[in-house]
Amino acid sequence: MTASDYDAELDARGLFCPEPVMMLHNRINEVEPGCLLRVVATDPSTTRDIPRFCQFLGHELVQEEELGDEFVFVIRRGDG
Repeated sequence: MTASDYDAELDARGLFCPEPVMMLHNRINEVEPGCLLRVVATDPSTTRDIPRFCQFLGHELVQEEELGDEFVFVIRRGDG
């Protein structure tokens, strides 16, 4: 996925729980409903926390992958 495939990005590399999800909570509100937000993190707990965040708040986790020591998520903002 290239930069033209998503609408915004959140760089949470080097941050540890709960910071990545706290930043995600703020950043997702800056994205229009239906748009894509790409999140890059290095904290392994994000593989648990970000899918739960999406589930509880009605966002769609479009893609999740591990690239070396980075975890990349693409989230489609829900209506809420």
